[in-house]
Amino acid sequence: MTRLDILWAGWRSDYLTTLTGDATPIRPDAAGSLFERLLALGDDDEALVVTRGTACSVVLNAYPYASGHLMVVPNRAVEDLGALTDDEHAELWRLVRDGVAAVRSAYGCGGVNVGANIGAAGGAGIPDHLHVHVVPRWEGDTNFMTTVAGVRVMPEALDASLQRVRAAWP
Repeated sequence: MTRLDILWAGWRSDYLTTLTGDATPIRPDAAGSLFERLLALGDDDEALVVTRGTACSVVLNAYPYASGHLMVVPNRAVEDLGALTDDEHAELWRLVRDGVAAVRSAYGCGGVNVGANIGAAGGAGIPDHLHVHVVPRWEGDTNFMTTVAGVRVMPEALDASLQRVRAAWP
């Protein structure tokens, strides 16, 4: 019999509730989707933008599962992979590839999770703007704090993660 490991994110529902007033996903407003608003800030440090491309960009997750947790996003809000133009598609996956290389170089991680939650039913907290997660992982990178205290221990501040990933960007 194989051992089953569980990735538990019980905090996520509370996080969405604080952002939206209930557990519904974050929706766009007159200024655009959350990612469009971040990209429009003009201050890449404040917006946690690692790098910008012509059609897509890379941002650090403000509520990461691990230090260096990136999200690759189209610069315009699209809900689904099928809505991407050919140029967006090509740049999205190039940036995912480069993001994996950057977090491996910056963190020396043993592995990387790459994935997208598409649509609210698919678990997307921001279902109106497709994003692909790049999450560095290590053997045994879980600890008791999440399950016992409802807390995740992040060993690095977001601004330090941002500088570290930028410095490692291919």
